[in-house]
Amino acid sequence: MELVRNCVRLKQRARIDKSGFEVSSLNRRRMFVVRWFSSLSPDIDRLYYLEQLPHGPRNLPSIAHSAIFLFLGILAEYVLPELAFLRSHAPSHVLSSLSLSCNCQESLLPVPSAGYFRSYSTFRQIPVKRYMCFTSTASFKHSKKSCFQMHQKLVQPNLIGTVKAVDEEVSVAVKPHGLENTTICVVFWNYFLYSVKAYTSSPTTILCHNNNKEGKENHETSYLKSRPKEKHKKAESLADLKEELDIDFHQISKEELCRRFGTHPNNGLTHAKAKEILLRDGLNTLTPPKVKPEWVKFCKNLFGGFSLLLWAGTFLSLMSYVMLAATSDKPDEENLYLGLVLAAVVIITGMFSYFQERKSSKIMESFKSMVPQFATVVREGEKVTLRAEELVRGDVVEIKSGDRVPADVRIIECQGLKVDNSSLTGESEPQSRSPECTNENPLETKNLAFFSTNCVEGLGKAIVISCGDNTVMGRIAGLASGLETGDSPIAKEIHKFIRLITALACCLGITFFVVAFILGYHWLDAVVFLIGVIVGNVPEGLLATVTVCLTLTAKRMASKNCLVKNLEAVETLGSTSVICSDKTGTLTQNRMTVSHMWYDNLLIEADTTEEQTGEHNLNASLGYKALIRCGTLCNRAEFKPGQENIPVLRRAVMGDASEAAVLKYMEIALGDVMSIRKKNKKVYELPFNSTNKYQVSLHEMEDLSDPRHLLVMKGAPERILEKCSTIYINGQEQPLDADMKESFNDAYLELGGLGERVLGFCDLMLPQDKFPKGFKFDAEEPNFPLTNLRFVGLMSMIDPPRAAVPDAVSKCRSAGIQVIMVTGDHPITAKAIAKSVGIISEGNETVEDIAERLNVPISQVNPRDARAVVIHGSELKDLTMYQLDEILRHHTEIVFARTSPQQKLMIVEGCQRIGHIVAVTGDGVNDSPALKKADIGKLFYQRLSFHMTKPIKHDQLVIFLFIFFSWVDPRQSVGVAMGISGSDVSKQAADMILLDDNFASIVTGVEEGRLIFDNLKKSIAYTLTSNIPEISPFLAFILIGIPLPLGSIAILCIDLGTDMGTRNPPRSQVVHMSLCELLIGMAYGQIGIIQSVAGFFTYFVIMAEHGFMPMKLVGLRKYWDSESINDLIDSYGQEWTYHNRKDLEHTCSTAFFVTIVVVQWAGLIIFKTRRNSILDQGMRNWPLNFGLLFETALAAFLSYCPGMKKGFRMYPLKFVWWLPGIPFSLAIFFYDEGRRYYIRHHPGGWWDRETYY
Repeated sequence: MELVRNCVRLKQRARIDKSGFEVSSLNRRRMFVVRWFSSLSPDIDRLYYLEQLPHGPRNLPSIAHSAIFLFLGILAEYVLPELAFLRSHAPSHVLSSLSLSCNCQESLLPVPSAGYFRSYSTFRQIPVKRYMCFTSTASFKHSKKSCFQMHQKLVQPNLIGTVKAVDEEVSVAVKPHGLENTTICVVFWNYFLYSVKAYTSSPTTILCHNNNKEGKENHETSYLKSRPKEKHKKAESLADLKEELDIDFHQISKEELCRRFGTHPNNGLTHAKAKEILLRDGLNTLTPPKVKPEWVKFCKNLFGGFSLLLWAGTFLSLMSYVMLAATSDKPDEENLYLGLVLAAVVIITGMFSYFQERKSSKIMESFKSMVPQFATVVREGEKVTLRAEELVRGDVVEIKSGDRVPADVRIIECQGLKVDNSSLTGESEPQSRSPECTNENPLETKNLAFFSTNCVEGLGKAIVISCGDNTVMGRIAGLASGLETGDSPIAKEIHKFIRLITALACCLGITFFVVAFILGYHWLDAVVFLIGVIVGNVPEGLLATVTVCLTLTAKRMASKNCLVKNLEAVETLGSTSVICSDKTGTLTQNRMTVSHMWYDNLLIEADTTEEQTGEHNLNASLGYKALIRCGTLCNRAEFKPGQENIPVLRRAVMGDASEAAVLKYMEIALGDVMSIRKKNKKVYELPFNSTNKYQVSLHEMEDLSDPRHLLVMKGAPERILEKCSTIYINGQEQPLDADMKESFNDAYLELGGLGERVLGFCDLMLPQDKFPKGFKFDAEEPNFPLTNLRFVGLMSMIDPPRAAVPDAVSKCRSAGIQVIMVTGDHPITAKAIAKSVGIISEGNETVEDIAERLNVPISQVNPRDARAVVIHGSELKDLTMYQLDEILRHHTEIVFARTSPQQKLMIVEGCQRIGHIVAVTGDGVNDSPALKKADIGKLFYQRLSFHMTKPIKHDQLVIFLFIFFSWVDPRQSVGVAMGISGSDVSKQAADMILLDDNFASIVTGVEEGRLIFDNLKKSIAYTLTSNIPEISPFLAFILIGIPLPLGSIAILCIDLGTDMGTRNPPRSQVVHMSLCELLIGMAYGQIGIIQSVAGFFTYFVIMAEHGFMPMKLVGLRKYWDSESINDLIDSYGQEWTYHNRKDLEHTCSTAFFVTIVVVQWAGLIIFKTRRNSILDQGMRNWPLNFGLLFETALAAFLSYCPGMKKGFRMYPLKFVWWLPGIPFSLAIFFYDEGRRYYIRHHPGGWWDRETYY
């Protein structure tokens, strides 16, 4: 193979002999070629190819062009104390490479899997790349194996060390596997293309475990300790919180649990023992995070960013005034006014930023409001009431209906205990609790109850297993408050742009400050030049313009039920590429509704429209009447009083969600349900419990002449069917034979497959002779029949999708946005809802669907054949980061079910790792970490191929394994909370609140966000065009010595007055924005220059009109500004006093200012559209037309208002002096019309590439 140029051959001597690399690159194929030379074994000559596959990032620079290669030093048995740096001669985008090594007796082979490693991701910015190379030199017992065979053996999962990516750290943990004398060398290589800080602020920690022969404890060696210890500990803490809950308290026996905690199920802890544990573990409270003092936050906003530059200008302006006041009887007050105005601008901007930042500090306050106040505890056999914060692990607590669970507890006794986990897991249904372990997952087992959840029914006794920060809620709180929020894309772009402009301002200011000294100006005059150039360059109105645009969009979104808390989230939502949506209450209506009924051997869709009349039920079949009678009577739910005028489906109900659904349907179908219940008086009830799984009620008959009792029963369909011997079909009782049972099973399975909750109903008319009127039914020992009943039918319920959601999901798909469902509900229910709303498209199959269609086991189906996938939380828990990324990349329609808070966060991070900007919706506490999560830069695997050209047969084997990482450019996610059903915590963590809990409102937000970036480009371009005519007067003032054409205060008036008054509301075109060179080139290099020429033309016209021809003005400044010269001769021989000259100068400055406003008319019009002709676009945008009139009126006000002469140095102008700028304004208009015409007719041409911003 031909080795191309830029080959670097490096050698280094170590304790074991000479070694070296020969590295080259192939430009077209983007291939690394690495040749290893070793004098240890002359016959070893191995060539490895590391090829970048075509699916990799488009923006990866050509390897041949970068010419960056690094040397892997061969290090001996001991850990070297220093780091070896190698800086290659390379382009500026390469930061550095560094190598380090450590010695251990283990094999470090952290390869995700054998075969190809491929990435399909592309980014808006070019990402920083990170390479990690591991070298392992070892002696093997089986020396005759080929390299390929050995490679295949070593990449087996049981031999691989682990590579864990946590925030900005990579931890490498090595598993021993009988390898000896292993030397590990780790090398990091960065392609720097996005941000220097992405690497320098993210050093990596390598953890090497050394198992020596003495059997000493494993110890960790940390390298690159440039991170502060506090941040390192915080990262470790967050990594621990992100791990799934790993406990066995729910699986061990009650006796073992008591033994562990030293407690007794009846007597509890002793007071002394409890006090001892309390002193050791601390209070049962959530630890508030460390927060910066408010004054520090305020000062950071007041003095951060380019505000420092304006503060410097303020200081210099005031100092200039002070110095002039000290040396002159009548100092010029312009510098004083300039300093005061600059200070006001900085203070107002800083205060606005400070108040925007305060919202994140309120998250922990919301968690505090969820902490229970008191708890009933058993201590030394006595019940005592304690403050919940005094509870300790091992305490025996009693929980009853209405209580809030005071800690994470293991249930040891209970009676009908149900808890509301909605704030924790997102499940809307109360969950029954029991002493038995029902699931290995602690979040799903029924014998655990969690801190801050509510007990809604029953009572129980439990043992405290976790307190405070160690509880599930505490872990969520730690995640939500500990996650650092990154800047939004718009904030990064604008800050990057401001840094560029600020650097330019400083360079120009200092340059002309020095030039002024060289030309002999007084130092105070040089300071004035410095201030003028800085003020002219810094876009003071930029942040205000952006804020106005975002605020107007947020106001418009509020009218569409989207309440924006963080203005920058408006734009970020427009950049969204993935929406991770909760199911309950967002995609669905969050109220159970009867969906289907099965009676008379027919499956009927239930009609829940409120326009029904009673005539339908009068003519209905007897089977239907029997079914709705059971549903009406065997139901404990009731409407809350005072809701007669509220639609039935919106009424509040006291009772179980399923019973509420049945009650509402009966109210719609029958009318007044409560009156029917009164006519059929209930005489006995056997409540539902988790053991029986059915509910029974006995009623007197509505017909007073019929003295019999009616028994009605509902419950789990299979249990109800067991109790029945007959079935009611078409008004007749028929034996419940095998055929009817098969029909029942078919209907039951069909309804279950739709994700619906199914209830079975049966009844029995009790014989009068055995159960006469007034019969005493026994509640303890049922003295009435519970078998040989008559099966009536089935009712199924579902939380139905919102009507607007399918259309909203379709809009998202057409706009290139992927919608992922993340729910705590059952996979079958989640899949059914996903299909009904279009998250899983019609015709797309999951692996299970394909297996069922082909009638083959699931294991025989290739997962890549399925576009859709439904993943259970238990499966997600076992996925590696690489496997999750593969799922997110490959499958376009994804549903995650039974997810925990940590898993929701993991899903969001996974989406962000592969380059997506994620919007997250949620309403529970469990959603708060995901809602708050924002990327700071995470690692993910890129796939590469490994090729070997020559097998190795030698007992001294050297293996190279490369892992290719991409450092993802920082991304921001948007948290969207529910306004109606959302918890306070989720609302505090979110950036946006949906006032109607409707997913369709998110799509509205996306549409508005996509518009805002396009409009911001136009607004910023419009704002920047005035910078050139603001700077050029100072350049002419210094270089050619003319009187100052434009004052600093006039510049501020342009930036903060006229530029802010105009803004462009959204239009329909959706584009991607980057504040790039094209925008600056258009604003500065083209339109800005024309505006400067217009300003100077007006300046020279007025000067000539008063006697100073242009050539006369060159070099005149030294005499012009001298107070001692009162007889300066103009071109016509007239004499000018100092004060007369200054009046003329300020008049010209005002005219220059007005001319900029006039030419900005054209700027405002041309920036309204970037491609279409303004003749086609029209001027129908009335707010923009008002802005045009506003800036003109403001310019006139500043010119003619009395008092402006003294404060702003603005002088009245003749009407004719407004006219010189008009030809230039027309020139700008016609020039840009021509440019746009050429772009439209020659797309992709030079003008399109170079001027389309």
